[in-house]
Amino acid sequence: MIRVGIVGGTGYTGAELLRILALHKEVDITVVTSRSDAGQAISLLYPNLRGLCDIAFTHPNIESLSECDVVFFATPNGTAMLMAEELLSRNVKVIDLSADFRIKDDKEWSKWYGMAHACPDLIEHAIYGLAEVNREAIKQASLIACPGCYPTAVQLGFLPLLENNLIDPGHLIADVKSGVSGAGRSAQVSTLMSETGESFKAYAVAGHRHLTEISQGLEIAAKQPVSLTFVPHLTPMIRGIHATLYGQIVADVTEVQALFEQRYQDEFFVDVLPTGTHPDTRNVRGSNKCQIAIHQPQGGDTLVVLSVIDNLVKGAAGQAVQNMNLIFALAENQGLETVALYP
Repeated sequence: MIRVGIVGGTGYTGAELLRILALHKEVDITVVTSRSDAGQAISLLYPNLRGLCDIAFTHPNIESLSECDVVFFATPNGTAMLMAEELLSRNVKVIDLSADFRIKDDKEWSKWYGMAHACPDLIEHAIYGLAEVNREAIKQASLIACPGCYPTAVQLGFLPLLENNLIDPGHLIADVKSGVSGAGRSAQVSTLMSETGESFKAYAVAGHRHLTEISQGLEIAAKQPVSLTFVPHLTPMIRGIHATLYGQIVADVTEVQALFEQRYQDEFFVDVLPTGTHPDTRNVRGSNKCQIAIHQPQGGDTLVVLSVIDNLVKGAAGQAVQNMNLIFALAENQGLETVALYP
């Protein structure tokens, strides 16, 4: 059994990790930390886990976490980098769901996250946990930087086009919508139901911290610099990401549907829909799937890719478990076979 620790078990991604891992046949949830709820049984806070995970939350402690085989950090940015080095030195695998190790340039990271990086030397050793790109490297990794939710949906949608030089990397547009759970569980006025219900808005148009992460991944795929306009939106739903991606055609795209199908034919968690379809976020709600559809409106010179994921699963906890499965040589979909909820 894989002894698992979760640092930050009371946020939405921590709760989602618990939901997934509680039924994982190869996992023993050993330690779950929470500063605010230490001593309280997990099943009291999350009654849906009664009989599945009845241990108590504890304070974060290196000694207890070092008894684990792998530790997930479902914490705010700036937390994992304070503990990762010590855990790695004790041969504990670290899977970080925050942004601490995603961006390879620590100065760029500091610009977006407003603090100095505590262990910049570790960044180069972190493997970016997008299995559809880095599967073999993930299998050998000790430190995983789990992709963000927006970056996952955007990269999976653009990758086949950039890898095959079909669109202009200098004119990329990502128009992306997210449910309110993407903002986290902390109470704030902007995510109250009375503020978000019956409303819809863009935010961070001048620059969102995920822009650098997305561009970094797209540049690797394109093997050249990219110019991306990324505009996120907040929608009045709990879960889901819907990315509408635009690229200007620069080569023959008559076989673009077949290209996407071939690129993802062996990917259990990427579903390329038939020509002319429109994926709904409800199609993937609660699952680790990404659904993609490709359009060429009016046969013009713009390709439109629609990419949807559940931000808490494929965009966070599910993708983290997918990475754990790869590290420990398990079936990649183990514990992640859940069918999307409908309706």
